[in-house]
Amino acid sequence: MLKPLLQGLTLMAAAAINSLQAAPRELIIDTDPGADDVVALFLAMASPDELNIRAITTVAGNVRLEKTARNARLAREWAGREDIPVYAGAGRPLVRTPIYAAEVHGEEGLTGVPVHEPKKPLADGNAVQYLVDTLGSAAPHSITVAMLGPQTNLALALIQRPEIAQGIKEVVVMGGAHFNGGNITPVAEFNLYADPHAAEVVLASGVPLTYLPLDVTHKLLTSDARLAQLAAVNNHASQLVVDILKAYIKHDMDLYGMPGGPVHDASVIAYLLKPELFSGRRIHLSVDSREGPTFGQTVADWYGVLKQPANVLWINQGDAQGFFDLLSARLARLQ
Repeated sequence: MLKPLLQGLTLMAAAAINSLQAAPRELIIDTDPGADDVVALFLAMASPDELNIRAITTVAGNVRLEKTARNARLAREWAGREDIPVYAGAGRPLVRTPIYAAEVHGEEGLTGVPVHEPKKPLADGNAVQYLVDTLGSAAPHSITVAMLGPQTNLALALIQRPEIAQGIKEVVVMGGAHFNGGNITPVAEFNLYADPHAAEVVLASGVPLTYLPLDVTHKLLTSDARLAQLAAVNNHASQLVVDILKAYIKHDMDLYGMPGGPVHDASVIAYLLKPELFSGRRIHLSVDSREGPTFGQTVADWYGVLKQPANVLWINQGDAQGFFDLLSARLARLQ
């Protein structure tokens, strides 16, 4: 009798472990849509088995706050995920003068598709307070924050209540550049340049950090074949993505002379869904917030010459076709 009982308990324990492993990741997406942000939101919202999106929080970045908040709600509406609350947050950086990227994303933050006022409004309250309340009441190390724009909202929350860092499992940042060079200055990537002081606050908080910089996003490029692959999904979501990307990638292709364009922010969601598509190493990172030509630079000590303890996982390689295969498969789940 004892042996069958023990076997039964073992099977129950294994089932419980499998169930726990299969539980979706608790996720907050902080974003400044933005063309590539919308693609990232589609990828996340099409993946409920892996990602339980608690909320989308918006910040000024690619365009002004009222437009990033609208575009996040548009993405939610297009994806049929109006169950996800959207909170508007910081309208300007912590210290520096605000800058935007309309020359890349258009005056509305989206090119290639018409925009309108979504039916469902913003959630009541402010994104920063939402982060304070949610992370402050969360189980220790339980919530992942995907940061697709300037890190202002999370920095303000951490300044207000530093102890909320305990609720964070991981912060995954699209931002920074090292080997690639910058895209707003010769050394700085836009999200870090837009608010380097906020990035310093998040870095100093001690939360587990993963960075997906231009070093990797400039390796995950569109091509005619990959755009055709997305178009072949043949639903509304895939057509929106193709139309957005065809307009959006022109800037980077012209600037860098690349054969395709990057889909920066979607790489963060792909990393959360399929980390095996990516590789990098743990390094020591600092952010330059001094006025001058290196303002906003991420100083990534790839070779460990400073002998400082590693504080981020810096991703520098990715499987481009694997990324587009994943995006195609998930877009097929939407309407």
